[in-house]
Amino acid sequence: MQETVRHGIGTVVTFLNGKIVMSKNIKTVATRDYDAVVDAASKYAKGMRVGNASLIAEAFYKDAVMYGFNDNHLVGGSIQNLYDFVENKGEAPDMVERVDVLAMTPTTAVVRVDMENDAIGRDYIDFLSLVKIDDVWQVIAKVFHQFEA
Repeated sequence: MQETVRHGIGTVVTFLNGKIVMSKNIKTVATRDYDAVVDAASKYAKGMRVGNASLIAEAFYKDAVMYGFNDNHLVGGSIQNLYDFVENKGEAPDMVERVDVLAMTPTTAVVRVDMENDAIGRDYIDFLSLVKIDDVWQVIAKVFHQFEA
């Protein structure tokens, strides 16, 4: 009897009568997809830095949502709240950020964006959930934490 078992991301082991007969180490996510995910998250961060809500909107799905803590209060809802914040507060020329891909599959990704000194001088950690829609990586959800001033 032949049985195929998946172990972790991309590893396939085939058993025949209880013995390993084949092991495949398959790369399931192309480098170009990692690059596209980093590009989407970086576009969001750049839009925050230059105060451009339209640039940020290019990285987000039209029905994206956001939730998180500002001044220890849960806020959230439509991603339009982020666009309104950026349009109201403007650029953050001294902002610095780091983008890290935490996990990725062929159609989903989770990214951490560490931002310091945004338009109101605050620091944040954002977790962005992305999906690949029509071959384009888009943020569908932003969950964030604002640190104390």
